[in-house]
Amino acid sequence: MSHNIDETDRRILRELDTDPRLPVALLAQRLGLARGTVYARLAKLERTDALLPNSARLRPAALGRSVIALLEAEVDQRRLMDAIAALEKVPEVLDCYAPAGEKDLLMRVVAVDADDLYRVTEAVRLCPGISRTQTSVYLRELIPFRMTFVARRRRPRERCPASS
Repeated sequence: MSHNIDETDRRILRELDTDPRLPVALLAQRLGLARGTVYARLAKLERTDALLPNSARLRPAALGRSVIALLEAEVDQRRLMDAIAALEKVPEVLDCYAPAGEKDLLMRVVAVDADDLYRVTEAVRLCPGISRTQTSVYLRELIPFRMTFVARRRRPRERCPASS
């Protein structure tokens, strides 16, 4: 979906990135905007899928899923939609992407331990249309998911602070 984000939206997003639980009244006060304006902007951002679901803030380890892995899958292209429909039913599949390159699908999965990861990878491998998988286990998170620097940049071609 298209995201027409202007500077006011960016200001709201930057504040929410800093404190996602900020009440709308306080957010409006900090930004010098009317509460109704902030409500309307947030509703638009939600409607256009510019905001991730609140569950994106949950850490898998907090739910007993400390193993995170990247699964690559090769798919019979005639059965791609069947594979995706089946993958949506595997709760341990956090997200799934169609990349450029050799593999057809990339997905992040979670598991309790190595044995559970084997179960999850088998559940994925047995989805219709999936012919082969390859698993890479994440050993350690080095840079957590973040949008702070992206939200600060006005134009995509501005240089990153580290490369200045």
